[in-house]
Amino acid sequence: MVLSALRDDALHTRPDGYALRLSLPWIRSLPLAGLVDPEVRVDGRSLPPTVMLGDRRVDPGDLTADTRWWHLQDRVVLHLPDAASPGIHEVSVSFRLEVPYLEGGPDGPLRLPFFFTRRLDTETPTTGVSRDVGSLA
Repeated sequence: MVLSALRDDALHTRPDGYALRLSLPWIRSLPLAGLVDPEVRVDGRSLPPTVMLGDRRVDPGDLTADTRWWHLQDRVVLHLPDAASPGIHEVSVSFRLEVPYLEGGPDGPLRLPFFFTRRLDTETPTTGVSRDVGSLA
């Protein structure tokens, strides 16, 4: 069974684009630096993501030095620049997760590819106990 990274309430509009809240599709918490090469498409358009850490936006490639953890119940928020429109959108996200405690071969730790796609409604209210990784105290 693969855990989904896109819950019902994952997509929200913002004045400057979309916020896509990714859940961790793994069985244990991982370092945030383990999120590698995220790519997002909304309604077929590729939108370059940045990672929102509180009020800051960080290029995903700059996460390698970050010491935060991505806990199972929490979400990583990707900012997607666009003229965002409310409603239902087809969202696809792909990324790799680096699992630092598992060998992936002679070149380093295991890197698992993930791809998720589904229709999401920006009007779905946020539910549950998850928090955004960058906003944690």
